[in-house]
Amino acid sequence: MTAKHFVLAAGGTGGHMVPAAALAAELIQRGHYVALVSDERGVRFPGLFEGIQTHILPAGRLTGGPIGYLKAARAMLNGRAMAIELYKSFRPDAVIGFGGYPALPALLGAFNQGIPTAVHEQNAVLGRVNRLVAGKVDAIATSYAEVARLAPKLQAKTHLVGNPVRDAVLALRSKPYPLLEEDGIFRVLVTGGSQGASVLSQVVPDGLSMLPVAFRRRLQVTHQARIEDIEACRAKYAELSIAADLATYLPDMPEQLAWAHLVIARAGASTLAELTCAGRPAILVPLPSATDDHQTANAREMTQAGGGRTIDQRHFTPVELAKQMQKLGLDPEALQNAAGRARACGRPDAVRDLANLVESLADPLGDMPIGKPQPVKAAFA
Repeated sequence: MTAKHFVLAAGGTGGHMVPAAALAAELIQRGHYVALVSDERGVRFPGLFEGIQTHILPAGRLTGGPIGYLKAARAMLNGRAMAIELYKSFRPDAVIGFGGYPALPALLGAFNQGIPTAVHEQNAVLGRVNRLVAGKVDAIATSYAEVARLAPKLQAKTHLVGNPVRDAVLALRSKPYPLLEEDGIFRVLVTGGSQGASVLSQVVPDGLSMLPVAFRRRLQVTHQARIEDIEACRAKYAELSIAADLATYLPDMPEQLAWAHLVIARAGASTLAELTCAGRPAILVPLPSATDDHQTANAREMTQAGGGRTIDQRHFTPVELAKQMQKLGLDPEALQNAAGRARACGRPDAVRDLANLVESLADPLGDMPIGKPQPVKAAFA
């Protein structure tokens, strides 16, 4: 295939930006040219799009009642006009949206110019922007085999590819689950995503303190906490004599995953993709305020497969955490089986399959394979 031009459009959060960056790297490696469209946060996201052409387009949010809708519509129209001007010079062969309102003007501009389009959905619930454009794009790429808010009539153009992860996490897939001896160190990783989670800092130390003494003495905890919670959380671990390292940010997350026997985490799309690619069992506490409760939906596949357990935040108490920890942690063989079941949910070829899909849009008459089609269950609910 000759070199093509691709525009990737994504909202400025890590959940949108990480898969977009993975696709950008893959396309560039294949000899193509890539430009990013995002918001102020996205174009400044550290370490993801260095050396790649970036553009900021205005994009309002559909909130705030009639006045807010009018302001959003005006911003979207301005953004669409700017996207059309960009396309006159960059001349994209396809435009790919990753969700978030900053992706919408780029897709609207592509519709106006007749440019092939696709969207990638990271969550198990189709996001608001992707729902708005799903009927008009040429292809929908999903991360889960079952996707809520996806209209059944769109199944014919829907492709299950998975959610791309960083190479350093993907490399963990070829490494064995860390050896766990009955009287050896038991390593626990606690993470609430890039910003931490206060509920984990409030509940986890007390929950671990309720474990049997012999088990508790084996613990080695790495805990990512919010800056406003970290000192109180550190003091609690010290008071309970639980060995713990705390940080507000974990830049070495692949290394942390490499040695973790168990992860306690939120259920964001990137977190689930990394857990399943690496094959790490987890106790998942979905964020209750997530749009359309998509984190609960994200956790369902791994939990049903036996790769972890989900605890609704309303029931996430020290007692419940201790109970689930003992079920998973006191039997090394059961824990290793859970790791294998988590790994079986992983989709390590996600970035390859997504790149094949967008290349097929740019060269519809070519012979570029897009991978074996896999069914996606649509559920518009």
